[in-house]
Amino acid sequence: MKLLPVVSLLFLLTTSGLAQTARPKPTSSATVTSSVSNVWVADLGNGSYKNPVLNADYSDPDVCRVGDDYYLVASSFDAIPGLPILHSRDLVNWTIIGHALKRQPPFEHFEKTQHGNGVWAPAIRYHNKEFYIYYPDPDFGIYLTKATNPAGPWSEPVLVEGGKGLIDPCPLWDDNGQVYLVHGWAGSRAGIKSILTVKKLNAEGTKVMDEGAIVYDGHETDPTIEGPKLYKRNGYYYIFAPAGGVSTGWQLVLRSKNIYGPYERKVVMDQGKSPINGPHQGAWVDTEPVNGKPGEDWFLHFQDKEAYGRVVHLQPMKWVNDWPVIGIDTDGDGKGEPVLTHKKPTVAGPTPGKEFSIATPAESDEFNTMTLGRQWQWQANPKGIWHTTSNQSFLRLYSYKTPEDAKNNWDVPNLLLQKFPAERFMATTKLTFKPNPKLENERVGLIVMGLSYANLVLKSSKDGVSLVYGVCKKASENKAEAEQVIAKVNAGSPVYLRVVVTEGAKCQFSYSLDGQTFTNTGDPFQAEVGRWIGAKMGIFCTRTTQINDSGYADFDWFRVESVSTTNP
Repeated sequence: MKLLPVVSLLFLLTTSGLAQTARPKPTSSATVTSSVSNVWVADLGNGSYKNPVLNADYSDPDVCRVGDDYYLVASSFDAIPGLPILHSRDLVNWTIIGHALKRQPPFEHFEKTQHGNGVWAPAIRYHNKEFYIYYPDPDFGIYLTKATNPAGPWSEPVLVEGGKGLIDPCPLWDDNGQVYLVHGWAGSRAGIKSILTVKKLNAEGTKVMDEGAIVYDGHETDPTIEGPKLYKRNGYYYIFAPAGGVSTGWQLVLRSKNIYGPYERKVVMDQGKSPINGPHQGAWVDTEPVNGKPGEDWFLHFQDKEAYGRVVHLQPMKWVNDWPVIGIDTDGDGKGEPVLTHKKPTVAGPTPGKEFSIATPAESDEFNTMTLGRQWQWQANPKGIWHTTSNQSFLRLYSYKTPEDAKNNWDVPNLLLQKFPAERFMATTKLTFKPNPKLENERVGLIVMGLSYANLVLKSSKDGVSLVYGVCKKASENKAEAEQVIAKVNAGSPVYLRVVVTEGAKCQFSYSLDGQTFTNTGDPFQAEVGRWIGAKMGIFCTRTTQINDSGYADFDWFRVESVSTTNP
């Protein structure tokens, strides 16, 4: 029997929507398993929290509320399943409940890796008892997918507007019934950036009805303005938008009594004296009134942490003279800076005075169920012959032929990956490799993936199975992987592969044949970003030759744990 390395908790997910006011909730009997991370927990357990509340690469977050439930969606680029949906009851403790995108259109296009392409910054809203996600593909246009249950199923994406360079859409249903969409522009596709456009949608929100109007030009004061979120409050239209660049910019808010402007401008948060660089791009959300006290205002945004990706912070927010102030404004000038710790949002508990259970997104996977953990994503639209779980307490990966033009693992679609969960952690997997005796160069192992990557693999040859440590510098530039043979191993015998990640995203790989004593392989590897994403870790099984059958590897478990002094 396998023992879970983390505490497992169960809660019943009440399926509600996303809005700024309470609305009737859809109902669901779906039970979601939540876990508590061994490496990062934002909830301090004393009524306070620490940032980031999501210490993983959930970039471009958008959040909305219905009733006392909160739902978050984030960019996913070419990773599938895409558009992760996270749920919380207090904006601090989050659980992955599903994905809105099981396969990414155009389907044939995304059967191949498309690093940096695909789903850019989405928006999620609740309207007329349905959840709406608008997401952009900078090469094809703006899509809409809908659901009555945020855990799914979600509808097949509908192209709201086709075209290149249309990014970061956000809808608004106005008081008079008119529907608007604001979006930015990707200079790499459209030939222009740093502007925001407002367009009309049809009543169903499924089609753009006009060419729109540019409502803000940031070239002079707010270069690279993008990621707009559109709201209405006290008769003002508000556009929340980041500007100044991902790692160096600020949070801008625009307001006007007319949807088309002119808009007043105000910087409402920047780094200030805090260590949180480029604090911007996210979502304003409020809480329900509790015990007769008015609800509170909060803002979730990302911070770029290079190889660790764009992690999510939660900031207190207040309104002063119909302008939002985000974070802590020490000098009273209306411009805040991020907090590192703060009192948790005041929300109604399941019983008076009782805190909600601590929860974090899934990391470890015992492979004990019919489905993969929701933390896993492939590098392209998956095929049904890549894997099976079969409810046999292991994950089986079948070797799949790499693309003819792949020079290394950068262009391999069947890498099964997940995000780095903290600055310091240890990931270990137990596997058994059964290669096809008619094949050579089947490879199965553990990988840390980015623009450069490193992997520790079992590799078959006519002489048997070898343990090989490989490093590929500049993998994204089609450079070859350098391999170092570590040892011979017996096919069919269990092998334990491990990577220890320490501050600065330094990665030390090691292996064990007994699960007790681990031997380091090679020098520490410096993890690197991917294309618009942080580094990822995961597992894979490939081959370079196509015959009528494959070998396979059975993964007993994949565990993410803290790094102790005995396992530095």
